[in-house]
Amino acid sequence: MSCVVTKSQQETVELGARLGRLLQPGDFVALVGDLGAGKTQFAKGIALGLEVDPETPVTSPTYTILNIYDGRIPLYHFDLYRLEGAHDVEALGFEEYFSGDGACVVEWAERLEEDLPADLLTVTLHHAGVDERSVCFDASGPRARLLAEAVLA
Repeated sequence: MSCVVTKSQQETVELGARLGRLLQPGDFVALVGDLGAGKTQFAKGIALGLEVDPETPVTSPTYTILNIYDGRIPLYHFDLYRLEGAHDVEALGFEEYFSGDGACVVEWAERLEEDLPADLLTVTLHHAGVDERSVCFDASGPRARLLAEAVLA
């Protein structure tokens, strides 16, 4: 696992944009961290990196569970905070997006339990100060390792 510290909300967004520029169809990014740790800001950056129109508001889909954004490739932005576990995701039929024609960014991805894909990039965000965030990248699988290496290069 490799970590960096961002010193502002804008740096967190920029780090997400760096990752977004690298994402390809089928990529899966699991966002993990406490409430207010910066997961949605990081997701906003990913959307910018995927060339989603900067005028499009990127918000956490806490109540809708899934927001779809059009960019260079589709961005499937999930927020699983309100779900009980992987069985809820199965019941809603979201797994078809997990290896589809876009990239998946999933806040509270740990709620998927054993249904997480084998090749995924887990990004964990923690408070490291008032405006600072510790952003850690943990790759499982060859594609995720390439993404982690490239975003941290």
